[in-house]
Amino acid sequence: MNKTKIVATIGPSSQDMSILREIIKSGIDVVRLNLSHASHAFCDDIITKVIAINKELNSNIAIMIDTKGPDIRMGSFSGGSAFLKKGNKIRIYMNDLLGDDTKFSVDYANFINDVNYNNIIKVNDGHISLKVIEKDIDSVVCEVLNEGYVYNNKGVNIPGIKMNRPFLSAKDIEDIKYASKVKVDFIALSFVSSADDVLDANDLLISLGNDHIGLIAKIENERALDDIDDIIRLSDGIMVARGDLGAEIPAEKIPGIQKKIIARAHDLGKVSIVATEMLASMERSSTPTRAEVSDVANAVLDGTDAVMLSGETTIGKYPVATIQMMEKIIGSAEQDINYIDFLDRTMRTEKQDTTGLISYSVAESAIRLKCKAIVTPTLSGYTAKKMSRFRPICPIIAISPNINTIRSLSLHFGVYGVLVDPFDSFDSIQKISKEKAKEIIDYTAGDRIIITGGYPVRMAKSTNFMHIEEL
Repeated sequence: MNKTKIVATIGPSSQDMSILREIIKSGIDVVRLNLSHASHAFCDDIITKVIAINKELNSNIAIMIDTKGPDIRMGSFSGGSAFLKKGNKIRIYMNDLLGDDTKFSVDYANFINDVNYNNIIKVNDGHISLKVIEKDIDSVVCEVLNEGYVYNNKGVNIPGIKMNRPFLSAKDIEDIKYASKVKVDFIALSFVSSADDVLDANDLLISLGNDHIGLIAKIENERALDDIDDIIRLSDGIMVARGDLGAEIPAEKIPGIQKKIIARAHDLGKVSIVATEMLASMERSSTPTRAEVSDVANAVLDGTDAVMLSGETTIGKYPVATIQMMEKIIGSAEQDINYIDFLDRTMRTEKQDTTGLISYSVAESAIRLKCKAIVTPTLSGYTAKKMSRFRPICPIIAISPNINTIRSLSLHFGVYGVLVDPFDSFDSIQKISKEKAKEIIDYTAGDRIIITGGYPVRMAKSTNFMHIEEL
């Protein structure tokens, strides 16, 4: 039973009911729908399928949507692509037109006002660089610094430049309203630049009366790094989106930034997700490269809560095999995690209160007693989230009568949510905890579990008990 979670993006390669079922059975925890590309009708179809599969498999797969965000994208090209040759000039227009090797359009009307002479413009996920050399009334003229192919609707980045427009576009607002209506579990906010951006989205959810959806801030530009602590504090989680981030920051700096963001999110008690090109070669090949295996394993060893797949499961040829390979890599890497180090590090940054001290004791006892599981009855998910931060060596089984609580825990390291009937007495907590542990884990007579939570139920303000049981 792996502890690091998997987020899988659904697209043409994985939208079929039978493929989606196999993906879920292979080990994903969260289904992601990217509204930069997917329509509401497509999302409706996938959400309906996930609900049906959850019922069929008695699973609790959560759903995440990505907003488009204040990004800039190219228009379409004749034949779907164009080759930009080094040294050539290319014009960028603000009005929609069909692009070729001399011109293309962008979907941002203020583009010409925001860029300056000598600005470097990155296109196609940063693989191609253009330098601004002229500005006309209706276009920007650039020199191609390094050549390559560009494709329809690819992203455009201008490192160091903040676009002069609101964070939430009309489309993003409608998409967040849609997400609230269909009751998704997480919204990943694209191109967050500051804590204020997260507040804007949170305020919109408050106005919609939605207190369930978790906000995941995607770190995709250099400006976000300047405000990273406040962004993490105001979010439910953070995503290191290495594609667009790598278009703005030198590639050699990304690994160090990734490690720092994972560590800071952990210190602040928030979820971290590592995304982009984790097993990219498996879009075309049935096996990953050794470098990709190391990339996934290092994210796990650094303590990320989740890893994410994008093109591998949206347009890739081997979506199910990719999930299975990801599970194998995670399982192997988790055997090498230094759980004692995480325990000590977490305690140094934990508040010295009852919940913190009991969580520490539970995690330490689980190691010393070689416990098979930690079971935490929870109504809000608070105890399970706190336990997850201590990175215990065994799985955390969170039992709750609230399905929203169960799905809200889908991104937290080591936590496995189980829907149960309401519990109201200590005896019923013990009984249900032992029953569910026996159903979920492999055990032999005499193996131990730890039960922890707050009691009396609905009245306790903190985690206040720890109980060791033999199975």
